[in-house]
Amino acid sequence: MTPLIIQAAEAAERKSAEVTDWAARLGWVAGLLLFIALVYWLMRQGWKWRGELQSGLPELPVAPENAGQAKLRLSGRYHGSTTAGQWLDRIVARGLGNRSRAELTLTDAGIDVVRPGAADFFIPAAALREARLDKGIAGKVLAEGGLLIVTWAHGDTQLDSGFRSDHAAEHAAWVEAVNSMITTDTTEGAAR
Repeated sequence: MTPLIIQAAEAAERKSAEVTDWAARLGWVAGLLLFIALVYWLMRQGWKWRGELQSGLPELPVAPENAGQAKLRLSGRYHGSTTAGQWLDRIVARGLGNRSRAELTLTDAGIDVVRPGAADFFIPAAALREARLDKGIAGKVLAEGGLLIVTWAHGDTQLDSGFRSDHAAEHAAWVEAVNSMITTDTTEGAAR
């Protein structure tokens, strides 16, 4: 054999001699999967712990049978509730931390929030404090004015609840209607 052929055969033999260490690879994969499972478990425990810390939050109000004529309706998404003014302090107690589709109805009695697959709740008109457009709430950040934020009192806690309409142009009408309800109540209280 010629030296060139011998060198080529030796190079091919060296290349084929590399063997994958399957035990080490499987160990790394198993370790990575265990790490991911641990992170998921810790996140779940943190969610449960936050729920226990907020367990003093009263039951959510339910809509009265005769809430009155609907002033406005909104179809969209509920993105969660936070402590008022603290846009990263998510409220998870009573199912308020669960994102879902939402149907909002504004009446003289308040705002009825119907959430398929999650707990429905009602925001009484007397509990309303403010409505505004904002860009974010815990876990959701959008363009400026992309979220309708409704501030309301629930027990001793002031909450900000974030909603996003399927049609963003509806947000301004909601802010105006909710704030006019609040202004009317505040003005009447100040006159006394």
